[in-house]
Amino acid sequence: MFDKEYDVIVVGGGHAGAEAAAAAANMGSKTLLVTMNLQTIGQMSCNPAMGGIAKGQIVREIDALGGYSGIITDKSAIQFKMLNKSKGPAMWSPRAQNDRMRFAEEWRLALEATPNVDFYQEMVSGLLIEDGNVVGVRTSLGIDVKSRAVVLTNGTFLNGLIHIGEKQFGGGRAGEKAATGITEQLVDLGFDSGRMKTGTPPRVDGRSLNYDLMIPQPGDDKPEKFSYLDTLVLKTQRDCHMTHTSALVHDLLRDGFDRSPMFNGRIQSLGPRYCPSIEDKINRFADKDAHQIFVEPEGWNTVEVYVNGFSTSLPEDVQFKALRSVKGFEGVKFFRPGYAIEYDYFPPTQLKHTLETKLVNHLYFAGQINGTTGYEEAASQGLMAGINAHLKINEEEPFILKRDEAYIGVLIDDLITKGTEEPYRMFTSRAEYRTLLRQDNADLRLTPKAYAIGLAKEERMKKMDVKQRKAKEFIKFFKKTSFVPEEINPILESLDSAVVKQSDKLFKVFSRPKVTMDHMLQLDSVSTFVEEHELNSEVLEQAEIEVKYSGYIEKEKNNADKLHRLENVRIPDDFDYSKLKSLSFEAREKMEAIRPVTISQASRISGVSPADISVLLVYLGR
Repeated sequence: MFDKEYDVIVVGGGHAGAEAAAAAANMGSKTLLVTMNLQTIGQMSCNPAMGGIAKGQIVREIDALGGYSGIITDKSAIQFKMLNKSKGPAMWSPRAQNDRMRFAEEWRLALEATPNVDFYQEMVSGLLIEDGNVVGVRTSLGIDVKSRAVVLTNGTFLNGLIHIGEKQFGGGRAGEKAATGITEQLVDLGFDSGRMKTGTPPRVDGRSLNYDLMIPQPGDDKPEKFSYLDTLVLKTQRDCHMTHTSALVHDLLRDGFDRSPMFNGRIQSLGPRYCPSIEDKINRFADKDAHQIFVEPEGWNTVEVYVNGFSTSLPEDVQFKALRSVKGFEGVKFFRPGYAIEYDYFPPTQLKHTLETKLVNHLYFAGQINGTTGYEEAASQGLMAGINAHLKINEEEPFILKRDEAYIGVLIDDLITKGTEEPYRMFTSRAEYRTLLRQDNADLRLTPKAYAIGLAKEERMKKMDVKQRKAKEFIKFFKKTSFVPEEINPILESLDSAVVKQSDKLFKVFSRPKVTMDHMLQLDSVSTFVEEHELNSEVLEQAEIEVKYSGYIEKEKNNADKLHRLENVRIPDDFDYSKLKSLSFEAREKMEAIRPVTISQASRISGVSPADISVLLVYLGR
């Protein structure tokens, strides 16, 4: 059946696998995507949404690099919101509600339209390894498929175990069987593995809900989008709704705690800290009488509804009884109960920055197999693994993003340097350079890099060049153009901002906190410039942020430059930490295990002190 050797085999068709296959293929590798069910490629296993706090920035970064997630999201969106608009632009985070069925369909069609991608439906039960190199995969039917690199993106399927109350059964997702064989082989090869858990809420029939008792949650009046390409902006949107639990709901849930796998010891692995189950919430926050429930439609036309905030593994009768006591859910009909799932993962400290494993050459891990949670985190890892698999087999330099270059860089560096014992989720607070890593400038940061390695196409590069050039020209206009007090003072008075007595440059008044681009556009000179140069909303936003936050941006750039000096001090691959008796025992142990590549990476390892770094620097001749 397979009479040729592939360049890259991607195992798993979720968000990580889909991006990995697309990236490797678009860079020129003959790619095979092997998945247990071709009908669930790009499946949204949990909530029907993309983006959110920090996650939205990741989707824009994926798009800027030439990945597909932003395009797919725009094509299947039913609502768009820019979160945190009341805060500074470093915190602005795009989020879209999606049509679940259309999202998966668009992914399938996008991959089918990608040259170099072949498909095969079957379970991969093992890897083919020769002399420390992966050379292919073996399927459950005993078919060997050869390749030069393999990317594992197994999601929650590795020995997956589903829990609903006291019932448990094997499965990687509701209605789908678990994957077996790979964990055992990797452990035999010397890999450490662990168990994690995640959960999902009930899906219910929207026709059985009373939306009049809930609070509407509409999308933005002027919705934006994710992709920097010419995808369409939403003209109509579907509302979500919000309701709340109550003390009665909490009491009904507590009645089932003795049958909860979380509390009776059946589940011992850790779940996502920042996306807890409803039973975990009412246990941890016992003083709260109510928690928010977001009622999210699953698509344009379906009646299926996702009950966000009610993730649970309690018995189905307890779920049903408690949910019927939530306002608006009095007559609710279930499509399926919520459940928890336990699965195998491999601590990511066993990886290089390229996501290649340290133990087996040309083998890459991406997504939940690395201990992360979330579509966006998985997709970004898949993209990076696909890129680096292609580069490695073609003997080209690896593609690694630094912490000041992308949230993706922060994510991967956190994983391989610090590891994780609970599902890792990205937040803006994890990035020390978040003023640089905004959602609006992901194309300026990353498209040139992706173009240089052959992933981002000419169209993206041209669009980025035009945006950058026009934004610079607009900023230059503000710096050289003056205003007269008579035209600016009415605007300043309306904002309770101090009036001016003499002419000055527009840049100076625009830098004031309360003055926005909308105010500046009231000036004839500004509006005329915008019209004559055909500046779109992206350019206006870019220019405004650069003007108003120039001081903060410059400060972060200087801090990043200091980091780069330590990034340039490399540690030899075979460095013997046992020689350095001045290092603390913990530092020696941690650095021996993680094998940091640079002094900067070593400084971020938990348990390594500044004194330990000083010892290393002295020894390395600094």
